Amino acid sequence: AVFSVAYFGFFREGCICSVGSVQNVALALFNDAYAIPLSALLFFLIPLVFDLLYVRQFCAGACPMGAIQELSGLYPVKIPRSIEAVLSTIPYLYLALAILFAATDSQFIICKYDPYVGIFRLNAPSTMLVFGGLLLVAGIFVNRPYCRFFCPYGVLLNWFSRFSGKHLTITPDNCINCKLCENSCPYNAILPSTIDAPKEENYKSRKRYIIFLFLIPVFAVGMTFLLKSFSDELATVHRDVRLAREIRKEIESGIQAASQRSITFKESGETVNDLYGREEYILSMYSKGAPWAGAFLGLSLGIALFSLTIRRERDEYIPHRGKCYSCARCFEYCPVHYEKINLK
Repeated sequence: AVFSVAYFGFFREGCICSVGSVQNVALALFNDAYAIPLSALLFFLIPLVFDLLYVRQFCAGACPMGAIQELSGLYPVKIPRSIEAVLSTIPYLYLALAILFAATDSQFIICKYDPYVGIFRLNAPSTMLVFGGLLLVAGIFVNRPYCRFFCPYGVLLNWFSRFSGKHLTITPDNCINCKLCENSCPYNAILPSTIDAPKEENYKSRKRYIIFLFLIPVFAVGMTFLLKSFSDELATVHRDVRLAREIRKEIESGIQAASQRSITFKESGETVNDLYGREEYILSMYSKGAPWAGAFLGLSLGIALFSLTIRRERDEYIPHRGKCYSCARCFEYCPVHYEKINLK
């Protein structure tokens, strides 16, 4: 973690990182004029490959943003699961918008609003320095706030970790269900044993499954139409759309604006019709892309809710494959772990 903060953070100034490489991949997939650098592609793929082999090792120490938060987590406390569930939807929205904006060559919002790059470079806008500082302060008590509630790349790592070949185990032997590990985990990432859980009647389980299964397409369709209806507003993120609307407003009002981008456009010799043509093309791209972003959000939300209804029988406490950051705090509280050490 210290090496990651020192080298990937302050020496390389946080760029290029795996979190931001999502945008490079999206731009390369939807823009033939852009060739993704090999370094960006490797930074995107290598953590995902390690995820499939050994879960979230990248988050455990290699990511400079995760490492600086891990080092600042001095007095971790848990937050209520209900609040965590709501906050955990933010990375999905962030990922959907980041891909949409990158695919349309609008902005790399992950890099623009990265709260820690400003700290690594020591030259960010004051607002971003304050945001990064607040996250570090919050991270003293709420471990890894950015990783858990903002990081868009973490969504992909969460998915890939669920299919990993190997995963850490809390105890080296049979679990005695003491619950100490669950209490020690600051991420609510330990799945409890179901030995003492009350049994539910089958008809109630089936009814709940059917209801939440039906909600998946409902959420998907609803979010598809919602983002479709806001596609024109989302398109204003693109510089050419903002410029076209500024020029149109000038022509309609007869008042010449003094913005730098308006002056630059007029000095370029480009015609207004060319600018309007680009605007129309960008709006059509957003009209096509925004519904897909909405469908992704709706499906993610629906599937997440449906997964909460699934109850699996477990006779021991185990880490959640997607949410676990491999911090190993639970080892320190496992009496079986220490018994093994003392025997050796």
